Amino acid sequence: MTTPQIEDRTERVEVAGLAVARPLYDFVQDTLLPEIGLDAEKFWADAAALFADLTPKNKQLLARRDELQAQLDDYYRENPGQPDPAEHAEFLRSIGYLVDKPEDAAIRTANVDEEFADVAGPQLVVPITNARFAINAANARYGSLYDALYGTDAIPTDDGAEPGKGYNPVRGDRVIAWARNFLDQAVPLQGASHADIDEYTVTDAGELKIVSDGNEVALVNPEAYLGYQGEKGNPTGIVLVNNGLHIIIEIDRESEIGKTDRAGVKDVTLESAVSAIMDFEDSAAAVDGADKAGAYATWFGLNKGDIAETVTRGDKSFTRSQADDIAFTTKDGGEAKLHGRAMMLCRNVGHLMTTPAILVDGEEVPEGLLDAIITVASAIPGLREDNPHRNSRSGSVYVVKPKQHGPEEVAFTNEIFTRVEQMLGLPEFTVKVGCMDEERRTSANLDACIVEAADRLMFINTGFLDRTGDEIHTSMQAGPMVRKADMQTAPWKQAYEDNNVDAGIAHNLPGRAQIGKGMWAETEHMAAMLDKKIGQPREGANTAWVPSPTGATLHATHYHQVDVDEVQEELRKQGRRDTFERLLTVPVNTGGNDFGEDAIKEELDNNCQSILGYVVRWVEQGVGCSKVPDIHNVDLMEDRATCRISSQLLANWLEHGVVTAQQLDETLQRMAKVVDEQNAGDPNYLPMAADFDKSIGFQAARDLIFNGTKSPSGYTEPILHARRREFKAVHGLA
Repeated sequence: MTTPQIEDRTERVEVAGLAVARPLYDFVQDTLLPEIGLDAEKFWADAAALFADLTPKNKQLLARRDELQAQLDDYYRENPGQPDPAEHAEFLRSIGYLVDKPEDAAIRTANVDEEFADVAGPQLVVPITNARFAINAANARYGSLYDALYGTDAIPTDDGAEPGKGYNPVRGDRVIAWARNFLDQAVPLQGASHADIDEYTVTDAGELKIVSDGNEVALVNPEAYLGYQGEKGNPTGIVLVNNGLHIIIEIDRESEIGKTDRAGVKDVTLESAVSAIMDFEDSAAAVDGADKAGAYATWFGLNKGDIAETVTRGDKSFTRSQADDIAFTTKDGGEAKLHGRAMMLCRNVGHLMTTPAILVDGEEVPEGLLDAIITVASAIPGLREDNPHRNSRSGSVYVVKPKQHGPEEVAFTNEIFTRVEQMLGLPEFTVKVGCMDEERRTSANLDACIVEAADRLMFINTGFLDRTGDEIHTSMQAGPMVRKADMQTAPWKQAYEDNNVDAGIAHNLPGRAQIGKGMWAETEHMAAMLDKKIGQPREGANTAWVPSPTGATLHATHYHQVDVDEVQEELRKQGRRDTFERLLTVPVNTGGNDFGEDAIKEELDNNCQSILGYVVRWVEQGVGCSKVPDIHNVDLMEDRATCRISSQLLANWLEHGVVTAQQLDETLQRMAKVVDEQNAGDPNYLPMAADFDKSIGFQAARDLIFNGTKSPSGYTEPILHARRREFKAVHGLA
């Protein structure tokens, strides 16, 4: 696979044998180190030593990936189709792809904040390269249920209930009825409904008083009432809790909504994004020292707590900063606060990529090593007790490590963070690690991976999108794969989801760590999300990913309806399910190349359009995650993981003759015109169809398919990074 060769014109600072890109050096030297009180000379010397010691190990692990893939390719060529399960497993053991399953040893992680150890709720994922989005994500801990319902398709638009420009009372009434029904489920009353309440107030003794038709009614669970905001006789908020999640009934009889409400309720505020991943990986586009420095600065600002962004809408501007904690009075008269921001995690990149942000003897350093050093250092202000916007109250830094292939790589991650803690003077195991279960070798050896991180592990999370891409690439030579939509019902998929939960329970993650599930990508389809995503907590996941604060608020209702602790306990009693054989099935099409002409055209059109729509923004605008209209103009959330599936599937079909290179080129050019039309309103967009050969975005999309069998593990990063750097160089952005 060839990539564009770009001349490095970056201004660099030589320090401790490192050639550091000027923007990164300035951030570390002038902003980061003075804040955390580390000596600059020692910091750079320690960083150089870490790169010298760990870069060779990083390379060895990547070489091992390549070695295993070559053996897998040979095996599947010789044994096409669905392999015999016993023979297949024996082969995988013989090459070291499968390792012995360890005993069901419990993880030992300590000092984990309750947001991960105890509370089940939504997890928001946001690109760190967009500071405004990152602040919004941090502030998404609490959200308006009324707004989330009113502004989405969660409330139907029939019979005069369309949103419109102004407030529509017909739609508003439906929102209020939905919210009252929710309250009846989450915090039910004895013999009454929240829809029939005349008054929520607080007695002189601090007790909650609820009146319906002149009669006092009580909560079924009195412990659900925690306290109030405002004055006792005239409260502005009633603070409740269910399944560990808080609800605030907001009261204001003078507000537009409250004055029409029987009980004066103006809104119902829900604890929503309990945690948020600030993402340096799949949703971010950071390809050089300047990009990385900007991303690190945002993460540092979030942890320091003083980050702010000016937002302009029309002729109005306002400043967005981090939310404060939420104060209330307890029922016994004490003062209390609710943590006002999502508990933040940082997703580093995986082990694959290198970065020109720092060179050693002209060679790029592993990006994952640089991320580990700078993101942990930047998180230190978020540990301070005197920080009013403190992140962790337990003194922990939370780092998600993606795209690890098996227990050896998890062990390497553990070693990396041990070195970083030593370098920064942090106590051992300050850094807690979330391990993404999104590569086939990790899924097949998940128990061993968990044990390798037993002192750091604070979550395991299924990543169905990347997992599908890896499934295709791992078994690339077995034959043509089933269509993308059929991957959802392939035998390996449900086995994978079940095994992730069972392994987490077997190693005692409940009470110490999260067992998570993946993203809802249909950002505009909240009614469907409300209908389907409840399946994740019902399957034993105590967190699942959402793409927006609104999605977090609506998904939070599921954790009131489902007691995940009870689900996990029931699964524990049932024992582990037998998933091993199904987990190793290969999703080859049983009919070989026989998909039918219409199905092939549909698959080509859909995948080429989504690849182009995503890639052209990534390469030419530096947007790592965006809502991309599909072939039917339905917005879908796309990131590198979704792009990996689409490109790997088409690469597989090309490899096995389901489609020809000519068909692919024709479809790409035809779909490029569709994407151009969909982006016609963007003044910064450069049409691809004007000149396919000169469109760097178009060529990047083509590379992903035609070089898909050669790209390491089918990852999109090497191609996207190379083409983004090319674009920046050509347009004077480097």
